[in-house]
Amino acid sequence: MGLPKLILTDIDGVWTDGGMFYDQTGNEWKKFNTSDSAGIIFARKLNIPVGIITGEKTEIVARRAAKLNISLLYQGISDKLPVANQICEELGVNLADVAYIGDDLGDLELLKAVGTSAAPANAPDYIKKYVDFVTDKKGGDGAFREFVERIVSANLDLESLI
Repeated sequence: MGLPKLILTDIDGVWTDGGMFYDQTGNEWKKFNTSDSAGIIFARKLNIPVGIITGEKTEIVARRAAKLNISLLYQGISDKLPVANQICEELGVNLADVAYIGDDLGDLELLKAVGTSAAPANAPDYIKKYVDFVTDKKGGDGAFREFVERIVSANLDLESLI
């Protein structure tokens, strides 16, 4: 597993536990684990862009991406591989140089196509069998941070980066 030139991630089931909360007035909530933002910090220290490709389209995810200064945000995407290819073309990288973490059926083709793939601990077994590694953390419990830390640790001394 080499150091990627681009890190892509799903949101629901990776940055969240996949739960969605609704009230009777139409409000929707998602709970994010703030420790995942350290994954963004590590990627930035290494000048690796991070992008989000998610099937859902919500202001909640847009706000989280804005807070973390993630400009590569693609929401409402059911076929993620073409979007990843588009991002790669724009950035001048190959899919082989991309690391992606996803957790379910909508992620499968992209997981199979990238150079480094992972799934959170609570992803279905039929997804886990197609990835390079499974995080110890569940989605919503710091799986994205662990994903980035494991990639960094496999290539560099994480302590020196800190």
